[in-house]
Amino acid sequence: MNSFSALGLAEQVVRALSKEDYTVPTPIQAQSIPILLKGHDLLGIAQTGTGKTAAFATPLLTRMLQNPRPVTPRNVRVLVMAPTRELAAQIADSFKTYGQFAGITVATIVGGVSYGPQVKALHRGLDVLVATPGRLLDHMQEGNVRLDKVEAVVLDEADHMFDLGFIVPIRKILAKLPKTRQSLFFSATMPREISALASEFLHKPERVEVAPAATTTERVRQEVIMVGAGGKGPALLDLLKKPEFERTIVFTRTKRGADKVCKALDRTGIVALAIHGNKSQNQRQAALDSFKSGRATVLVATDIAARGIDVPMVSHVINFELPDVPESYVHRIGRTARAGAEGIAISLVDASERHLLRAIEKLVRQPIEVTARLAGASAESDEAFIEAPKPRGRNNSGKNANQRPQNGKANAGGRNNGPRTDDARSRRRPFTGTPTHASSPRAAEAPRTVDAVGERPITTRKPQRPGSRARERHRQSQQPQA
Repeated sequence: MNSFSALGLAEQVVRALSKEDYTVPTPIQAQSIPILLKGHDLLGIAQTGTGKTAAFATPLLTRMLQNPRPVTPRNVRVLVMAPTRELAAQIADSFKTYGQFAGITVATIVGGVSYGPQVKALHRGLDVLVATPGRLLDHMQEGNVRLDKVEAVVLDEADHMFDLGFIVPIRKILAKLPKTRQSLFFSATMPREISALASEFLHKPERVEVAPAATTTERVRQEVIMVGAGGKGPALLDLLKKPEFERTIVFTRTKRGADKVCKALDRTGIVALAIHGNKSQNQRQAALDSFKSGRATVLVATDIAARGIDVPMVSHVINFELPDVPESYVHRIGRTARAGAEGIAISLVDASERHLLRAIEKLVRQPIEVTARLAGASAESDEAFIEAPKPRGRNNSGKNANQRPQNGKANAGGRNNGPRTDDARSRRRPFTGTPTHASSPRAAEAPRTVDAVGERPITTRKPQRPGSRARERHRQSQQPQA
């Protein structure tokens, strides 16, 4: 079918699609929409960027319009679960866009934002609720939402849900849904665990697979640059200084690594922002908005953001570090070549990551071309790239502020920065539970030793304090005899 109107969608939905210049359905949309309009369960497998959201949002909106039902307080008609805040927000925006002429109510329930507005939205009742599993479970436990009247449930990016450890909350949520419902599982990959979960909660599902599982889009040109020890930082800078890198996402393995790379790029004059799980939702959204608007040309992200970034015209994806999980590579490079565009994915690989590269090539069933081999830089090159130089100011005396005075006197702030000798260190006695002053009789009677670990001073015995009668006899013995 060559048009959305021919698929049987409601007139209000087709009008909204036309307004957004959506005219020809993608393969997954053309195959999924007729199945969902009939009310069947669906297991959809498609690579990222192929239009999965419209594939399930438009038929679900049509079914709600064909079967109108007023929403009641704390109840939901359609529930969509997503692994990340960004993806949940984008799905909700898509429902609002496709349903702009349908008069539906949509809300997003995610962590990292204020609780109050979410409670108010749930208490009014909703046509469509898009949520992350953790925050949704919190609201369920507090009685803010009921799921016993849900007509359809969608689990988007099901494999990523499993990777993030959401399987237990998902099972708890699905157990509260009515048995008679329409269930949809969408995923870019289909590991055995997700297949087992789908078979458990889907009822005679139709399977739609528009590309082999875990394959990458043909519109992404994939390259590998082999770098020597310490060469990743300089290689990244050389790439980002080229004019064709107009809008680039750089992926790291860790949150700390993302922050370090971001700061290093800022020091070189490249406007970069970081996005990862330690950032608040407002910070993450602000970074995405700046990246979308072009105020920042580089977005440094971890894998938690690989599924939730939907930014048009991303020219390049750079893997500063290869992911530990090969499937994450598929989702990383899927941030480019979206909506029919083309893109380039470049991976910087050193000797320690060759096994990760082989695992990725095995997963995507194709070798990735090595376009360059860079000689190893100095061993400190990467460290110098990501570590900020220490500020070198001047104090009032004209000496370098980073140099400690050698006379042992306190500086202007009152702190003694002089060299500490072994004698000075020896005076810092560890706490043993008893006074350690030389004049203390308890200290004299409690010789210190070291326990079996060799790290903690202990006392060999508890000193006995003389009683009152002994003190009196001692006092009398000191008096002169008559």
